[in-house]
Amino acid sequence: MARTPVWTSIAQHLTADIAEGRHATGDRLPTEAQLAARFGVNRHTVRRALAALAEQGLVHARRGAGVFVTARPTDYPIGRRVRFHQNIAASGRIPGKRILSLTLRAADKREAEALALAPGDPVQVYDGVSLVDEEPIAVFQSVFPGDRLPGLLDALRETQSVTAALQRCGVADYTRVSTRITARAATATQANQLRLAEGAPLIRTTGINVDSDGVPVEYGRSWFAGDRVTLTLSGDEG
Repeated sequence: MARTPVWTSIAQHLTADIAEGRHATGDRLPTEAQLAARFGVNRHTVRRALAALAEQGLVHARRGAGVFVTARPTDYPIGRRVRFHQNIAASGRIPGKRILSLTLRAADKREAEALALAPGDPVQVYDGVSLVDEEPIAVFQSVFPGDRLPGLLDALRETQSVTAALQRCGVADYTRVSTRITARAATATQANQLRLAEGAPLIRTTGINVDSDGVPVEYGRSWFAGDRVTLTLSGDEG
């Protein structure tokens, strides 16, 4: 008679634990050593069971942190008013950002064209990671005119919010005039920042925001973890 492999049985037990709510979305599973003790097997067998769950999309490993129950994808509206904190909070999740760098440098040709500048003009650059419920969902780079928005980097350092920082610099409102969406594979650096495997699918968005006079104030690019975000078209035309 056919005999169910032990690792398959363990995977079935863990799947039932997740389905019945013993491990909720976002929870970290017991360690490999704890699971090995629970089921009376070696860690290699546990590792194979966890790999099977990962293939089904039920769990994901975070380097150095453990194995977690996969969170449901976050809906992220793309429309005229793209506001990270508002979008995430509206979905009942907790938004956050982590600054990677804030720099002043010369604009390259693409940035200059997007911001109506000359190549070599000064731009202020905000590189960071977007978080939902403390899990990274995207890495981003936002580029702003240097001379038009003095003090923006200091405002970003204090608030970490583009909307709040722009308001401090006199931009009361801004809207998105274009968004381009493409697919990319994660580089080694992006994979490390997003706790993904190198080559994992990313969704890249490139957008330009303008103030109420139609003057460009931000050229932004974001690389979203493909399995953690669902981009939706927003009807926010008002």
